[in-house]
Amino acid sequence: MKGGIGLREAGFWVRLGAGFLDGLIVSLPLAIIVGVLTGNFDRDEPLAKLLGGLYSILLPVFWYGRTIGKRICGIRIRKYGTHEPPGIGTMLMRVVVAGLVYGITLGIGFLISVFMVAIREDKRAIHDFIAGTEVVWD
Repeated sequence: MKGGIGLREAGFWVRLGAGFLDGLIVSLPLAIIVGVLTGNFDRDEPLAKLLGGLYSILLPVFWYGRTIGKRICGIRIRKYGTHEPPGIGTMLMRVVVAGLVYGITLGIGFLISVFMVAIREDKRAIHDFIAGTEVVWD
């Protein structure tokens, strides 16, 4: 618990579960609504991707490091050194810059991140290092 003050790091399975819940509760209905409004049910529809990205960036800023899935699972994102909730810059680094890194590496960076969360003691992935964050239990 190097980064924690009384909180322990959230591991792979709970983070995966929170992501799954976010997809089920937010992303899937959002894609359906956008599809009905635009007539485009393609999963790569730009408006659905934009709204999903805004959800991933903004909700943790305004909801103390949580998305709906993270709240249900009892975990949150916080800044690694200060233990404060993430700001907009932190979340842009975590979502946008890390997403670019994962894309440029053709998903290899993402796979490395999966192993990092599963194996590392501090449970931090590449996007956590880029943004200076960690995910901890509430």
